Amino acid sequence: MVSTIRVPLRRTMTARDPHEPGRVATPLELLFDLIFVVAIASNAAQLHHGAASGHWETIVGYTMGWFAIWWAWVNYTWFASAYDNQDLGFRLLSFVIMAGALGLAAGVPQVFEHGQSVAVVGGYAVMRLGLVGLWLRAAAGDPGRRRTALLYAAGVTFVQVLWIARLWVPDNWLILTFFACVALELLVPAIAETRGGRTPFHPGHLADRYGAMTIIVLGEVILSAVQAVQGAMAGGDGGEGGLTWSMAPLIVGGLLIVFALWWFYFKAEHVELIQGQRTVWVFGYGHLPVFASVAAVGAGLASAVDVVQGEAQVGVRPVALLLAIAIAVYAVSLAGLHVVSDGDWRGGVPAVVVAVLLLSVPFAGWSMGVSVLAMGLILAVAVAHHVWSTNRVAQPGQPAAQPAA
Repeated sequence: MVSTIRVPLRRTMTARDPHEPGRVATPLELLFDLIFVVAIASNAAQLHHGAASGHWETIVGYTMGWFAIWWAWVNYTWFASAYDNQDLGFRLLSFVIMAGALGLAAGVPQVFEHGQSVAVVGGYAVMRLGLVGLWLRAAAGDPGRRRTALLYAAGVTFVQVLWIARLWVPDNWLILTFFACVALELLVPAIAETRGGRTPFHPGHLADRYGAMTIIVLGEVILSAVQAVQGAMAGGDGGEGGLTWSMAPLIVGGLLIVFALWWFYFKAEHVELIQGQRTVWVFGYGHLPVFASVAAVGAGLASAVDVVQGEAQVGVRPVALLLAIAIAVYAVSLAGLHVVSDGDWRGGVPAVVVAVLLLSVPFAGWSMGVSVLAMGLILAVAVAHHVWSTNRVAQPGQPAAQPAA
């Protein structure tokens, strides 16, 4: 007989044990991530089309869309790590936040076209106000951290009102007001956690959640590249399909890039970063450029396919530069997380070297496919160096080197 899992109608939302053994992502959290990847893919697709068309102002739209997606995901993830009680109310409010993410995804193209979108603001409002409902439940169920929960609820609501009011802001104020609201969003956790008390998040659980999101975003990169190659095989708008040899180095280079990005992220444990009073903030906020740059790699690879097929309105250098910058930001940002943790700036030197080499590729005058392959080979050499340096025989009295990049 198959046993069923009972979902309680209501359970007091008390704090979870931050030292609970074996804590990993729940099926609900995995569904949450998959819903959010729809918005991530929509945002990256707009960057792809903008880059291939030479409309570089789409980078601004990409930045705006990415912050909304990332910030909603981060806030829910950290809340669930502390207060996930899996009752009916928690699940329903989680579904509300997911529905908001889908609404945001539907409105992403409008942000790129007009710089503003009622659908995006509405979807974001649904996500944020769903989180307010969760914090109010936490305030009622955890008296010891009631002030913290109420500060979160009040802060999120206040900033959300500003986001809605921003719909009536003149176009020439859109960028300034966007970054002003972003600054206020980032201040809410800092104020709540310092003035109300720390929430009992689970370091191992959060490391698992961030790792899972990294894999999901890498999956979006692969999907973007594969769809672009499929379009090339179908002939795109021209109707004559088939791959050419010029695509081979791009495919090989793209695979090397994806594999290397995965390697760099999972070559070190991140739990220690989350456990530190200072480094936990670096870990939480520092993943904004990490995740955003990974998704941008997918847009860069898809644009590179367009260049090889002759369907792009730009040449090799701009697209190669977009791809190189995205990978360089990823490498330097990830290394920076560990430099802050270790307190040794020398650990970031390999990442800087890799970034400089990557940024030099677009100016070498190579074809698109060779440029992508060159970037992949640079990353493959960096991975090989890491493997060699961490496995070499240590000298007497000296531990093996542990580079952070």
